[in-house]
Amino acid sequence: MASPKAPASRPPAKKKSRKHAVEKETAAKAVSRHPAAVHAESRHEVVILTGLSGSGKASALKAFEDLGYYAVDNLPMDLLTAFAELAAQSIENTRAALVVDVREGQRIERFPAMLRELRKRLSTTVIYLEASTPVLLRRFSETRRPHPLGREAMVAQAIQAERTLLDPVRNVADILIDTSNFNVHELRAYIQNQFERGSDGKSMLVSAVSFGYKNGVPLEADLVFDVRFLPNPHFIPEFRHLTGRHPKVIAYVRKFRQTQEFLDRVTDLLLFLLPNYIHEGKSYLTVAFGCTGGQHRSVMIAEEIRKRLAKQGYRVKTAHRDMPR
Repeated sequence: MASPKAPASRPPAKKKSRKHAVEKETAAKAVSRHPAAVHAESRHEVVILTGLSGSGKASALKAFEDLGYYAVDNLPMDLLTAFAELAAQSIENTRAALVVDVREGQRIERFPAMLRELRKRLSTTVIYLEASTPVLLRRFSETRRPHPLGREAMVAQAIQAERTLLDPVRNVADILIDTSNFNVHELRAYIQNQFERGSDGKSMLVSAVSFGYKNGVPLEADLVFDVRFLPNPHFIPEFRHLTGRHPKVIAYVRKFRQTQEFLDRVTDLLLFLLPNYIHEGKSYLTVAFGCTGGQHRSVMIAEEIRKRLAKQGYRVKTAHRDMPR
């Protein structure tokens, strides 16, 4: 057994200190190679709102401001890095939302490269808002405002040019939101429902969304499940004007063997995926369930999945895009 007193030339304290320093340096290098690990330790985050003019970016920014985010509109891209440094050091404002769009002109082409650098500093989510051309034309007509790309071109041409210019930005977005079917109030409510966070420290919000395939798949969906294989309550006269929230419709859809098996299999899949998504730094997950009209089967399934995940401790919200109000 070694003597408790080491020789003066090799003091134990220094040897232990040097080993501790090496371990600390190695750990720091390992974390720096994995941005998600940095994000997991940091409470700071930035949401970048971008997308087409007239798609509702200003309303979305106000919604984030109401959620407690520090809001900045039209921040010059050259200031993104400086803004990230300030945000990462801030104690009072740990969450920020800012708008970057076509008003940057040709400099917007640099956005994907700048985003990669920004994500090395703090957690960053890019939300791209868009709408159909007819809807955008109507909105510009109603507001009587010129398109940012100029007064000389026709608005329809300006919209198409903007789509082309912003295509590289759209390709790096984390979340796509089609606002064609939203008014101002509905968009703000949607943003708040999707992105509000409680004080329990949970790192992910799951949204179970129902929709009808006849109106298209939600662009914001991360996972999509087609439930049109289930018997359709629409063909039962007494159910036709009800929704998937009504007890009779719920009982009808639930009684089939394939319904129970589908719910069990999807629940098992999600319970496998969610911890892995959280580990990789994902903050939001939208799971969409689609039937023909978005009124019966998809609504019932989305509500059931919400209940099952909530029992496991996850924060889950439902949104029924096409269900009759």
